[in-house]
Amino acid sequence: MTVSPFQRILFALYIAIFFIYLLGPLAVMGASAFNTPEYPQVWPFEGFTLDWFGKLFADQDMMYGLKMSLWIGLLVVCISVPIGLAGAIVMTQITPRARSLYYLVVVSPVLTPGIIIGISTVVFWRQFTGQTGTRFLYDGVILTVFGQASFISAYCMLIILARLQRFDRAQEEAALDLGASYPQVFFHILLPFLKPALFSAAVLAFLSSFENYNTTTFSILAEKTLTTVLAGRMRQGTTPAISALAVIIVAVTVLGAIVYEILKRRADAAAVQRQRAAQAAEEEELAGMPSPAPA
Repeated sequence: MTVSPFQRILFALYIAIFFIYLLGPLAVMGASAFNTPEYPQVWPFEGFTLDWFGKLFADQDMMYGLKMSLWIGLLVVCISVPIGLAGAIVMTQITPRARSLYYLVVVSPVLTPGIIIGISTVVFWRQFTGQTGTRFLYDGVILTVFGQASFISAYCMLIILARLQRFDRAQEEAALDLGASYPQVFFHILLPFLKPALFSAAVLAFLSSFENYNTTTFSILAEKTLTTVLAGRMRQGTTPAISALAVIIVAVTVLGAIVYEILKRRADAAAVQRQRAAQAAEEEELAGMPSPAPA
């Protein structure tokens, strides 16, 4: 199939427009973080400054919201990843007839609007804590963790399930035949195989919790997170300090992706070297074996 020059130009133009649309707002926001005016603007560029980064860290509400978002994100990871792991394992163990119904039930929170999840979380736990005398559970942070984990755990389950479907059950059966217990099989065979999926699920759970607004704005009660603080600031009028925050978040994300890619390539190179060393040792062992005597 030949491609005409006009089609190539059209495709290149489409790619350029796509990346401009995708990265343009980030570039504008990043440039406004280094401009001196008090309102975010890129042009005219009145002067280079780093003062907005200092004002960002001096903002107590912003730093408190950031701290709470990080704390809630870690708690959501600790709850969502084990629940997602358990849900994925159950999915592979139940009968094929029950999988459709089970899948519908566990994925339904993802299809539920975040506003509904936030309101229902507050209503349920208010009645539950009032009837059981556990009022300490009716806290903004705890309710937010429960509300977010109710649908983020489904994301984790889907990621882990995609990896688990490629797992060779013969490894478990061989380990059991050799005398291993079920906990030993789980911790020494299944979990190492699922390590990449567990890491991906943890990262996704943290990022989904960190940027969540719809559920958080109802379940957080009197507490604050970074998203609720930013929403309040946007109603009152934004400053380049928010652009400085965006620059920091983008920089941390890009740096994390680069570090992960470097570590992944090193791990892949080490695995290839181990495979080559094992293959070479096997060839040497076969070469040192005596040849069978002729009949």
